[in-house]
Parts: sequence; C-alpha cells; structure tokens
Amino acid sequence: MKGKLKQKYAQLTDDDLMYAKGKENELLGCLQKKLGQTQDQIRKLLADM
Repeated sequence: MKGKLKQKYAQLTDDDLMYAKGKENELLGCLQKKLGQTQDQIRKLLADM
C-alpha cells in the first residue's frame, strides 16, 4: 500500500507513511496535511487500495 500511495502522491515521503500500531490518527493527520483532504477521504482512499 505504501508504494501505491507514493506513486499516486509523489510528495509523500517514507517518514510521512510511517505507521506505528495504535497511532492511526497521527498517520491520518500527516496525510491530511500533505494531501489537503479530510480524514474521511483518506480513510476511503486507503480502503479502496
């Protein structure tokens, strides 16, 4: 999934996509800032991958 996100959104870095168990909100917040989308849009994007 990480690779697909980086292909689709070139501005994302490995650090942006770091995921720690129990830290989903931090990941969503980071992606929200970088992509300019709502957390619901990002959840849908991730679910569709």
